[in-house]
Amino acid sequence: MGKKMDFDHMKLIRQYAGGHRHLITLGRCIAALSAILVLIPYYDLWKIISIAVNGEDTSRISHYAWQAVILTVSALLIYIAALMCTHIAAFRVQANMRSSLMRRILTLPLGVFDEDGTGKIRRTVNDSTAATETFIAHQLPDKAVATITPIGLLVLVFAFDWKIGLLCMIPALIGFACMMTMMGKGMQEKMKEYQNALDTMSSEATEYVRGIPVVKTFGQTVHSFKRFKSAIDGFGKWTTDYTLILRWPMTAFMTCINAIFAFIVIAAFLFSKDGVTAGLILNIMYYIIVTPLITVALTKVAYSGEAEMTLIDALRRVESIMEIEPLENRNTGKVPADHSVELRDVTYRYKDALRDAVKHVSLRIEPGEHVAIVGPSGSGKTTLAELIVRFFDVSEGEILIGGVNVKDLPSEELMRQVSFVFQDSRLIKKSILENVRMAKPDATEAEVMDALKKAQCTDIIEKLPNGIHTVIGEKGTYLSGGEQQRITIARAVLKDAPILILDEATAFADPDNESRVQAAFDELSKDKTVIMIAHRLSTVVHADRIYVCDDGQCVESGTHDELMQSGGLYRKLFDEYSRSINWKVGA
Repeated sequence: MGKKMDFDHMKLIRQYAGGHRHLITLGRCIAALSAILVLIPYYDLWKIISIAVNGEDTSRISHYAWQAVILTVSALLIYIAALMCTHIAAFRVQANMRSSLMRRILTLPLGVFDEDGTGKIRRTVNDSTAATETFIAHQLPDKAVATITPIGLLVLVFAFDWKIGLLCMIPALIGFACMMTMMGKGMQEKMKEYQNALDTMSSEATEYVRGIPVVKTFGQTVHSFKRFKSAIDGFGKWTTDYTLILRWPMTAFMTCINAIFAFIVIAAFLFSKDGVTAGLILNIMYYIIVTPLITVALTKVAYSGEAEMTLIDALRRVESIMEIEPLENRNTGKVPADHSVELRDVTYRYKDALRDAVKHVSLRIEPGEHVAIVGPSGSGKTTLAELIVRFFDVSEGEILIGGVNVKDLPSEELMRQVSFVFQDSRLIKKSILENVRMAKPDATEAEVMDALKKAQCTDIIEKLPNGIHTVIGEKGTYLSGGEQQRITIARAVLKDAPILILDEATAFADPDNESRVQAAFDELSKDKTVIMIAHRLSTVVHADRIYVCDDGQCVESGTHDELMQSGGLYRKLFDEYSRSINWKVGA
């Protein structure tokens, strides 16, 4: 962890900038030049005040005034040029960063999205890259200005009266010391905690919004969603604690940088004891005008430091995704001999889990065999199915398709061998045609229509305004859960992979849709090796073999009749299921 804390964020930014990295350096240099130019008019201002106080030739005032105006305008134009350089570089960095993230995400095992959550990954892709773009476009030139301006101001405040300048520096230096206490590694860790708290609260807020129908139906409040309330309370406590930590250094910082004027008053009182001279009046007037720049400069330094901490945290989140190792994609040239599936002593443990999700499971599914995997919630059913299609790689043991270890199959070949129909239908905001064609991009419209027909989707297509060209979600066109499931099945039909995995695919279908979905499955399953994950045990009674899981282990296997006669866990589960479906409201 300590090693990551010290990574060179600017080096990382330059890497993402590619050929535009020189624009970042150029933008910072030009911004520094503008900061120098904008200070020179304060010398002209001193000359103007000097001419007025000493009663010199006032015709010279216009020369210094115009020089100050020209330099100020020039500094502004140069700063705009600096912003143009950093903005162009920032857009390139953001584009390259998002492209790199998406390329890496495409190589990651699908299980990563279940473990880390798509919301967290989406927030990193969107918000962290946006924070990087903002820092490069705006804060980098501002940081260059904030670095050069205090140095230039030191020259200004000591050049005309070093004694007054020294007095002005006392509160400025104390304020700078207070500011540095707010920018150490401890504050960087706090920034990370802040972003984590936002992630948690955002995730829980999403879940709460999804559950609002339940909340309203049962007349509950936010307190019924304890995790959401806990996230809000935790964020509130963190914010309060963070504010309390910063209250004294922030109070001292703001007091000191705004106390510089008071020190000028003290200087005027001390130095006027020997008499008020024109030179003293000149210097006091000049320092009253110039010293507020010190306050502005130190405030900019403080804000640039905070922005840099935000940037570092954003880059760490980006790198946390880039550092996830993709699954090894071997290409051994081996080809599955058939469509069998075999698990040999398979064990798997999720990241940061305290125990194995799957423990030493061994089973074999013959080509064309239809098997079911059942068991209580949390027994490891879905994990087994996901391991077969390499959502994750096994911790121990091996999985073979057609006698070939799935690790020895290129991902493209593995996907050609297996179709996976999820419990939650996944449709994108495109036409029905494009949604189904995702399974086979070169499919003709006739092939898509045939797949839809086999998936029992004819009634869906007929009621849509533009048939298969209707865009889902556009102009109020939405599909029910069961209808979406049938469109998903049409994808699998079009893909026509020899091995089919169905994960609770009828869990949320209404009775009418369930019969159609089941008919679609019957069509889809012909001449295929089928693995069904099911809670509705009525759907598995005709399976060639049923495997019963409990606590990550395969504890029973056999046909429905064999398992019912053995009187084990399956018999208990089936009896409970039968009682649940026969339950009805009493008279």
